[in-house]
Amino acid sequence: MNEQFAKYFQEQGFTVQTPIQKEVIPALAAGRNVVGLAPTGSGKTLAYILPLLEKVMPGDGLQVVILVPSQELAVQITNVTRAWARLINIKVQAVIGGANMRRQVEKLRHVRPEVVVGTPGRINDLITAKRLKMHQVIAIVMDEADALLAEEASREICRAIVSRANADVQLGFFSATATPILDELHRWFGVQVTRIDVRATDHTQGAVTHYMVAVPTRKRVDALRKLARMAQMRALVFCSQTATVRELVAKLQYHHVPVAALISGINHQDRAHALSSFRKGQLRLLLTTDVAARGLDLPGLPAVINYDIARDLRTYVHRVGRTGRMGAPGMVINLGNEHQLRSFRQLIRPNKYTVVDGVIVHGELVAGKRSQSPKNKHPAPVSQKTQQLTANGRRKHRKKRRRNQKNKGVRRKKQS
Repeated sequence: MNEQFAKYFQEQGFTVQTPIQKEVIPALAAGRNVVGLAPTGSGKTLAYILPLLEKVMPGDGLQVVILVPSQELAVQITNVTRAWARLINIKVQAVIGGANMRRQVEKLRHVRPEVVVGTPGRINDLITAKRLKMHQVIAIVMDEADALLAEEASREICRAIVSRANADVQLGFFSATATPILDELHRWFGVQVTRIDVRATDHTQGAVTHYMVAVPTRKRVDALRKLARMAQMRALVFCSQTATVRELVAKLQYHHVPVAALISGINHQDRAHALSSFRKGQLRLLLTTDVAARGLDLPGLPAVINYDIARDLRTYVHRVGRTGRMGAPGMVINLGNEHQLRSFRQLIRPNKYTVVDGVIVHGELVAGKRSQSPKNKHPAPVSQKTQQLTANGRRKHRKKRRRNQKNKGVRRKKQS
């Protein structure tokens, strides 16, 4: 680091670099193309920001492009980058879909940033419209690369953006999970990459307890409401669909639970307000989907609640990475019925998470055995005569009763 960065690094309370920073910073500084794999919350953003900022020439036009999968992550990384870039007179601007494009163009013309952070679709639109010029770009970073490159449409947009830069542009790909696409980057982008994987050696994550709370599907909303009423509760709640998020927000607000939604389909200002209110502690729950919450940094987040069980292990890893960041403790609460929780155990077995059964008792979540169903807990009274009947005797008893009822009906018919 240069002297200004080193001083600010200490002022922010950092004492040593994280494993991913130790490995990636010298690699990017040396001009290598890098794939960086590290747990969520382990400092990946600074790992690529610091060495690339030192290569930027102030006032020389756009030189670094950072691609991210969501609007919220773009704003978050812009704020982080801007704090460091300001030290060396470099300007940073966010360019995201959903915002007014004309205003973005005006701001680009006025600010003339050296670093742009944004979603691939909007950045590609601006390049096509010749509002972003790529001829001086020295580096392109794809944060949450597994998500950006997973679908063909998004992957092709990212490739189009890279093709607009010079052939020797430096590339960086960062993620918390390894996917097959990250092993095929030479095929899609025509470059050889240095793979840096510190997931096995990085221990920056704090102690996280993974709970399974058995609850019938019809009772999940009630369980969520009880969890929201717990003391000091503040949680990011994951749902599989935006329709579920909207339905849950309406039901919880009816019960006066302070919640909000962070999903696509609502305007940028409402999303920003929801995120800001949650960070300030004004909301108990922030309901979201996997796409909308990708890469979010929520310092000191106590809990993650999976209202809908994650569909695969990669999704679960990214969800639980929102809590327990940088040594802080956290907990993950998985809601589901018996069948869903059995499938969940199979899902997470490869990662060897320690999972405990959780029970909500008197407004607290405690570890313990799952409660029995009411049918088993309070069996209906059985007469002494029935208890004495054998299985064969029960069958004979039922046949005799049906025969008597039939004969009784015949006698009534004759009398009439």
